[in-house]
Amino acid sequence: MRPLLHDPFSSLSTYLVVFALLFILELIYFRIAVKYDIIDVPNDRSSHSRVTLQGGGVIIWFAALLYLSSYVSYEVIWAFTGITLIAAISFIDDLVGLRQKKRLAVHFMAITCAFIASNFFSLYPWWTIIISYIGFVGIINVYNFMDGINGITSLYTISVLLSLQYVNLYMHPFVSPDMIWYLVIACIILLIFNFRKYAKCFPGDVGSITIAFWVVYLFLLLVLKTNNLIWFGFLMLYGVDGGGTILHRIYMGENIIRPHRIHFFQLLSNERGIPQRIVSLTYFVTQAIVSALIIWLYPIVGWWVFVVILVALMTGYIWKFKLMKEHGLRVLRNEPPTTVYSK
Repeated sequence: MRPLLHDPFSSLSTYLVVFALLFILELIYFRIAVKYDIIDVPNDRSSHSRVTLQGGGVIIWFAALLYLSSYVSYEVIWAFTGITLIAAISFIDDLVGLRQKKRLAVHFMAITCAFIASNFFSLYPWWTIIISYIGFVGIINVYNFMDGINGITSLYTISVLLSLQYVNLYMHPFVSPDMIWYLVIACIILLIFNFRKYAKCFPGDVGSITIAFWVVYLFLLLVLKTNNLIWFGFLMLYGVDGGGTILHRIYMGENIIRPHRIHFFQLLSNERGIPQRIVSLTYFVTQAIVSALIIWLYPIVGWWVFVVILVALMTGYIWKFKLMKEHGLRVLRNEPPTTVYSK
Protein backbone atom coordinates (compact mmCIF):
# COMPACT_ATOMS: atom_id res chain seq x y z
CA MET A 1 0.00 0.00 0.00
CA ARG A 2 1.39 3.39 -0.99
CA PRO A 3 1.23 6.15 1.62
CA LEU A 4 -1.24 8.97 1.08
CA LEU A 5 1.40 11.44 2.25
CA HIS A 6 5.02 11.71 1.14
CA ASP A 7 7.47 8.92 1.93
CA PRO A 8 8.22 9.27 5.67
CA PHE A 9 11.86 8.32 5.14
CA SER A 10 12.53 10.85 2.38
CA SER A 11 13.96 13.16 5.07
CA LEU A 12 16.10 10.53 6.78
CA SER A 13 19.09 12.88 6.94
CA THR A 14 16.93 15.43 8.77
CA TYR A 15 15.86 12.83 11.32
CA LEU A 16 19.48 11.86 11.92
CA VAL A 17 20.35 15.50 12.57
CA VAL A 18 17.38 15.82 14.94
CA PHE A 19 18.47 12.65 16.74
CA ALA A 20 22.05 13.93 17.11
CA LEU A 21 20.93 17.34 18.40
CA LEU A 22 18.52 15.86 20.93
CA PHE A 23 21.10 13.31 22.07
CA ILE A 24 23.65 16.07 22.70
CA LEU A 25 21.06 18.18 24.52
CA GLU A 26 20.19 15.22 26.75
CA LEU A 27 23.86 14.75 27.66
CA ILE A 28 24.15 18.46 28.46
CA TYR A 29 21.10 18.18 30.71
CA PHE A 30 22.68 15.25 32.55
CA ARG A 31 25.67 17.43 33.43
CA ILE A 32 23.31 20.11 34.72
CA ALA A 33 21.31 17.55 36.70
CA VAL A 34 24.49 16.21 38.33
CA LYS A 35 25.72 19.72 39.16
CA TYR A 36 22.43 20.79 40.75
CA ASP A 37 21.58 17.44 42.31
CA ILE A 38 18.39 16.85 40.30
CA ILE A 39 17.86 13.26 41.37
CA ASP A 40 15.18 10.76 42.34
CA VAL A 41 15.74 9.10 45.72
CA PRO A 42 13.90 5.75 46.07
CA ASN A 43 11.36 5.24 48.83
CA ASP A 44 9.09 2.40 49.92
CA ARG A 45 6.72 3.05 47.00
CA SER A 46 9.44 3.05 44.34
CA SER A 47 10.13 0.27 41.85
CA HIS A 48 13.85 1.09 41.87
CA SER A 49 16.55 0.95 44.52
CA ARG A 50 19.22 3.39 43.32
CA VAL A 51 19.50 7.17 43.25
CA THR A 52 18.84 8.16 39.63
CA LEU A 53 18.95 11.38 37.62
CA GLN A 54 15.49 12.92 37.31
CA GLY A 55 13.89 15.01 34.57
CA GLY A 56 15.42 13.44 31.47
CA GLY A 57 12.09 14.06 29.79
CA VAL A 58 13.06 17.70 29.17
CA ILE A 59 14.20 16.31 25.82
CA ILE A 60 10.54 16.19 24.78
CA TRP A 61 10.28 19.97 25.02
CA PHE A 62 13.45 20.36 22.95
CA ALA A 63 11.95 18.03 20.32
CA ALA A 64 8.90 20.30 20.20
CA LEU A 65 11.18 23.33 19.84
CA LEU A 66 13.00 21.74 16.90
CA TYR A 67 9.67 20.95 15.28
CA LEU A 68 8.51 24.56 15.76
CA SER A 69 11.72 25.83 14.15
CA SER A 70 10.93 23.77 11.05
CA TYR A 71 7.15 24.26 10.85
CA VAL A 72 6.24 27.74 12.04
CA SER A 73 2.51 28.38 11.81
CA TYR A 74 -0.36 29.76 13.87
CA GLU A 75 -1.43 26.25 14.91
CA VAL A 76 2.06 25.03 15.77
CA ILE A 77 2.83 28.13 17.83
CA TRP A 78 -0.28 27.60 19.96
CA ALA A 79 0.48 23.89 20.36
CA PHE A 80 4.06 24.70 21.34
CA THR A 81 2.78 27.23 23.88
CA GLY A 82 0.71 24.47 25.46
CA ILE A 83 3.67 22.09 25.53
CA THR A 84 5.86 24.80 27.08
CA LEU A 85 3.32 25.54 29.82
CA ILE A 86 2.89 21.90 30.73
CA ALA A 87 6.62 21.12 30.53
CA ALA A 88 7.50 24.10 32.74
CA ILE A 89 5.01 23.32 35.50
CA SER A 90 5.96 19.63 35.41
CA PHE A 91 9.68 20.36 35.67
CA ILE A 92 9.09 22.69 38.60
CA ASP A 93 7.02 19.96 40.22
CA ASP A 94 9.91 17.52 39.72
CA LEU A 95 12.25 19.96 41.44
CA VAL A 96 10.27 21.28 44.40
CA GLY A 97 6.82 19.69 44.35
CA LEU A 98 3.63 21.67 43.78
CA ARG A 99 0.05 21.49 44.96
CA GLN A 100 -2.27 19.52 42.72
CA LYS A 101 -4.50 22.56 42.14
CA LYS A 102 -1.63 24.55 40.66
CA ARG A 103 -0.64 21.69 38.36
CA LEU A 104 -4.20 21.11 37.19
CA ALA A 105 -4.73 24.82 36.52
CA VAL A 106 -1.77 24.83 34.13
CA HIS A 107 -2.94 21.57 32.57
CA PHE A 108 -6.26 23.22 31.72
CA MET A 109 -4.40 26.22 30.31
CA ALA A 110 -2.30 23.94 28.11
CA ILE A 111 -5.38 22.09 26.86
CA THR A 112 -6.90 25.49 26.05
CA CYS A 113 -3.89 26.19 23.82
CA ALA A 114 -4.42 22.83 22.09
CA PHE A 115 -8.10 23.67 21.52
CA ILE A 116 -7.16 27.05 20.03
CA ALA A 117 -4.55 25.44 17.79
CA SER A 118 -7.08 22.93 16.47
CA ASN A 119 -9.97 25.45 16.20
CA PHE A 120 -11.91 23.18 18.54
CA PHE A 121 -13.91 25.95 20.23
CA SER A 122 -15.68 26.92 17.02
CA LEU A 123 -16.57 23.35 16.04
CA TYR A 124 -18.36 21.89 19.06
CA PRO A 125 -20.97 22.96 21.67
CA TRP A 126 -20.04 24.02 25.18
CA TRP A 127 -20.95 20.71 26.81
CA THR A 128 -18.65 18.80 24.45
CA ILE A 129 -15.85 21.24 25.28
CA ILE A 130 -16.30 20.69 29.04
CA ILE A 131 -16.28 16.90 28.64
CA SER A 132 -13.18 17.17 26.45
CA TYR A 133 -11.34 19.26 29.05
CA ILE A 134 -12.03 16.67 31.73
CA GLY A 135 -11.21 13.75 29.46
CA PHE A 136 -7.95 15.13 28.12
CA VAL A 137 -6.68 16.27 31.51
CA GLY A 138 -7.60 12.81 32.82
CA ILE A 139 -5.61 11.10 30.05
CA ILE A 140 -2.60 13.31 30.79
CA ASN A 141 -2.63 12.40 34.47
CA VAL A 142 -3.21 8.67 33.86
CA TYR A 143 -0.20 8.75 31.54
CA ASN A 144 1.80 10.23 34.39
CA PHE A 145 0.54 7.66 36.91
CA MET A 146 1.63 4.85 34.57
CA ASP A 147 5.25 6.03 34.47
CA GLY A 148 6.51 3.65 37.12
CA ILE A 149 9.10 1.25 35.68
CA ASN A 150 12.03 1.51 33.31
CA GLY A 151 11.10 2.09 29.70
CA ILE A 152 7.32 1.79 29.96
CA THR A 153 6.43 5.38 29.05
CA SER A 154 8.72 5.63 26.02
CA LEU A 155 7.98 2.15 24.69
CA TYR A 156 4.23 2.48 25.13
CA THR A 157 4.29 5.91 23.50
CA ILE A 158 6.20 4.58 20.50
CA SER A 159 3.53 1.89 20.10
CA VAL A 160 0.82 4.56 20.15
CA LEU A 161 2.71 6.87 17.80
CA LEU A 162 3.41 4.19 15.20
CA SER A 163 -0.29 3.36 15.16
CA LEU A 164 -1.16 7.03 14.70
CA GLN A 165 1.45 7.36 11.97
CA TYR A 166 0.02 4.40 10.08
CA VAL A 167 -3.41 6.03 10.13
CA ASN A 168 -1.82 9.34 9.14
CA LEU A 169 0.08 7.92 6.17
CA TYR A 170 -2.28 5.28 4.84
CA MET A 171 -5.82 6.08 5.96
CA HIS A 172 -6.61 9.63 7.10
CA PRO A 173 -3.83 12.23 6.76
CA PHE A 174 -4.30 14.61 9.68
CA VAL A 175 -0.90 16.07 10.52
CA SER A 176 2.61 16.50 9.18
CA PRO A 177 4.38 13.13 9.67
CA ASP A 178 7.26 14.96 11.31
CA MET A 179 5.08 15.97 14.25
CA ILE A 180 4.92 12.27 15.04
CA TRP A 181 8.46 11.32 14.02
CA TYR A 182 10.08 14.02 16.18
CA LEU A 183 8.34 12.64 19.27
CA VAL A 184 9.33 9.08 18.29
CA ILE A 185 12.97 10.19 18.06
CA ALA A 186 12.80 11.86 21.49
CA CYS A 187 11.28 8.69 22.99
CA ILE A 188 14.07 6.57 21.47
CA ILE A 189 16.65 8.82 23.14
CA LEU A 190 14.85 8.42 26.46
CA LEU A 191 14.93 4.65 25.95
CA ILE A 192 18.70 4.70 25.49
CA PHE A 193 19.11 6.05 29.01
CA ASN A 194 16.02 4.61 30.71
CA PHE A 195 15.46 1.17 29.21
CA ARG A 196 18.13 -0.50 31.35
CA LYS A 197 18.27 -2.70 34.39
CA TYR A 198 19.56 0.34 36.26
CA ALA A 199 18.32 3.46 34.51
CA LYS A 200 20.65 6.37 33.82
CA CYS A 201 17.72 8.76 34.18
CA PHE A 202 13.96 8.90 34.69
CA PRO A 203 11.67 10.95 32.42
CA GLY A 204 10.09 12.59 35.45
CA ASP A 205 6.77 14.43 35.28
CA VAL A 206 8.32 16.74 32.71
CA GLY A 207 8.72 13.69 30.47
CA SER A 208 5.55 11.69 31.02
CA ILE A 209 3.17 14.66 31.19
CA THR A 210 4.71 16.51 28.24
CA ILE A 211 4.60 13.31 26.18
CA ALA A 212 0.97 12.85 27.21
CA PHE A 213 0.06 16.38 26.12
CA TRP A 214 1.72 15.86 22.73
CA VAL A 215 -0.08 12.54 22.27
CA VAL A 216 -3.43 14.04 23.32
CA TYR A 217 -2.98 16.84 20.79
CA LEU A 218 -2.38 14.30 18.04
CA PHE A 219 -5.52 12.41 19.01
CA LEU A 220 -7.47 15.66 19.02
CA LEU A 221 -6.37 16.41 15.46
CA LEU A 222 -7.22 12.89 14.30
CA VAL A 223 -10.66 12.91 15.91
CA LEU A 224 -11.43 16.30 14.37
CA LYS A 225 -10.31 14.99 10.98
CA THR A 226 -12.36 11.78 11.09
CA ASN A 227 -15.14 12.70 13.56
CA ASN A 228 -14.55 9.28 15.14
CA LEU A 229 -13.52 8.35 18.70
CA ILE A 230 -12.43 4.80 17.85
CA TRP A 231 -8.80 5.93 17.69
CA PHE A 232 -8.69 6.28 21.46
CA GLY A 233 -8.47 2.49 21.39
CA PHE A 234 -4.77 3.11 20.72
CA LEU A 235 -4.61 4.03 24.43
CA MET A 236 -6.79 1.18 25.67
CA LEU A 237 -4.19 -0.73 27.70
CA TYR A 238 -3.18 2.36 29.68
CA GLY A 239 -6.86 3.16 30.07
CA VAL A 240 -7.66 -0.22 31.60
CA ASP A 241 -4.66 -0.35 33.96
CA GLY A 242 -4.52 3.34 34.86
CA GLY A 243 -8.26 3.96 34.93
CA GLY A 244 -9.03 0.68 36.67
CA THR A 245 -6.47 1.37 39.39
CA ILE A 246 -7.84 4.87 39.98
CA LEU A 247 -11.38 3.50 40.35
CA HIS A 248 -10.08 0.77 42.67
CA ARG A 249 -8.37 3.30 44.90
CA ILE A 250 -11.40 5.60 44.96
CA TYR A 251 -13.61 2.65 45.95
CA MET A 252 -11.24 1.81 48.80
CA GLY A 253 -11.29 5.41 50.05
CA GLU A 254 -7.67 6.16 49.15
CA ASN A 255 -6.13 9.45 48.07
CA ILE A 256 -5.44 8.78 44.39
CA ILE A 257 -2.73 11.47 44.26
CA ARG A 258 -0.45 9.68 46.71
CA PRO A 259 2.15 7.22 45.36
CA HIS A 260 1.34 3.50 45.50
CA ARG A 261 2.40 0.12 44.10
CA ILE A 262 -0.81 -1.49 42.88
CA HIS A 263 -0.86 -0.78 39.16
CA PHE A 264 -0.91 -4.10 37.32
CA PHE A 265 2.52 -3.47 35.81
CA GLN A 266 3.92 -2.70 39.28
CA LEU A 267 2.59 -5.96 40.69
CA LEU A 268 4.08 -7.91 37.79
CA SER A 269 7.46 -6.27 38.33
CA ASN A 270 7.66 -5.79 42.09
CA GLU A 271 5.73 -8.78 43.41
CA ARG A 272 6.01 -11.33 40.61
CA GLY A 273 9.65 -10.44 40.05
CA ILE A 274 9.33 -10.12 36.27
CA PRO A 275 12.14 -7.83 35.01
CA GLN A 276 10.92 -4.30 34.41
CA ARG A 277 12.08 -4.28 30.80
CA ILE A 278 10.09 -7.44 30.07
CA VAL A 279 6.96 -5.88 31.56
CA SER A 280 7.50 -2.70 29.53
CA LEU A 281 7.99 -4.70 26.34
CA THR A 282 4.83 -6.69 27.13
CA TYR A 283 2.82 -3.47 27.37
CA PHE A 284 4.38 -2.26 24.12
CA VAL A 285 3.53 -5.46 22.23
CA THR A 286 0.04 -5.78 23.75
CA GLN A 287 -0.95 -2.25 22.80
CA ALA A 288 0.54 -2.72 19.31
CA ILE A 289 -1.65 -5.82 18.84
CA VAL A 290 -4.72 -3.98 20.15
CA SER A 291 -4.09 -1.05 17.80
CA ALA A 292 -3.52 -3.36 14.82
CA LEU A 293 -6.79 -5.17 15.51
CA ILE A 294 -8.66 -1.87 15.65
CA ILE A 295 -7.14 -0.70 12.37
CA TRP A 296 -7.86 -4.03 10.69
CA LEU A 297 -11.26 -4.95 12.11
CA TYR A 298 -13.03 -1.64 12.75
CA PRO A 299 -13.93 -1.16 9.06
CA ILE A 300 -15.46 -4.66 9.12
CA VAL A 301 -17.23 -5.02 12.48
CA GLY A 302 -17.35 -1.44 13.74
CA TRP A 303 -17.29 -0.67 17.46
CA TRP A 304 -17.66 -4.36 18.34
CA VAL A 305 -13.88 -4.73 18.00
CA PHE A 306 -13.44 -2.04 20.68
CA VAL A 307 -15.94 -3.71 23.00
CA VAL A 308 -14.47 -7.21 22.63
CA ILE A 309 -10.89 -6.03 23.19
CA LEU A 310 -11.94 -3.92 26.18
CA VAL A 311 -13.71 -6.88 27.80
CA ALA A 312 -10.65 -9.08 27.18
CA LEU A 313 -8.28 -6.56 28.76
CA MET A 314 -10.57 -5.97 31.73
CA THR A 315 -10.80 -9.73 32.28
CA GLY A 316 -7.01 -9.89 32.36
CA TYR A 317 -6.92 -6.91 34.72
CA ILE A 318 -8.96 -8.84 37.28
CA TRP A 319 -5.89 -11.06 37.77
CA LYS A 320 -4.38 -8.08 39.59
CA PHE A 321 -6.58 -8.73 42.61
CA LYS A 322 -5.42 -12.35 42.74
CA LEU A 323 -1.81 -11.13 42.74
CA MET A 324 -2.54 -8.68 45.53
CA LYS A 325 -4.08 -11.45 47.63
CA GLU A 326 -1.20 -13.83 46.94
CA HIS A 327 1.38 -11.28 48.08
CA GLY A 328 -0.54 -9.92 51.04
CA LEU A 329 -1.19 -6.50 49.52
CA ARG A 330 -4.37 -4.80 50.56
CA VAL A 331 -5.82 -1.32 50.60
CA LEU A 332 -7.58 -0.33 53.79
CA ARG A 333 -10.32 2.27 54.00
CA ASN A 334 -9.29 5.45 55.83
CA GLU A 335 -5.83 4.05 56.53
CA PRO A 336 -3.06 6.67 56.84
CA PRO A 337 -1.16 7.00 53.53
CA THR A 338 2.11 5.72 54.98
CA THR A 339 0.55 2.41 55.99
CA VAL A 340 -1.86 1.80 53.14
CA TYR A 341 -0.16 -1.41 52.10
CA SER A 342 0.78 -4.27 54.39
CA LYS A 343 2.80 -7.27 53.41
